[in-house]
Amino acid sequence: MIVDLNVGGVVIPGLVVLAVVALVAATVTLRILAAAGLYRLFAYRPLVELATFVVIYGLLVQYLPSIGLLP
Repeated sequence: MIVDLNVGGVVIPGLVVLAVVALVAATVTLRILAAAGLYRLFAYRPLVELATFVVIYGLLVQYLPSIGLLP
């Protein structure tokens, strides 16, 4: 179960926190792809960006609770 985050009395859902982490990780990954010139291999860049975010978010949701970072 993914717990909520309490910041100064404001409750932030755990999935939103994971989405922000996934957004940062996807941005870093996409910048590395752009620097390496691998975007030339893909026909539709926005679809690659969305798919990268979804894959990273899915991996975070699946594996963070199982390794004990989130109860």
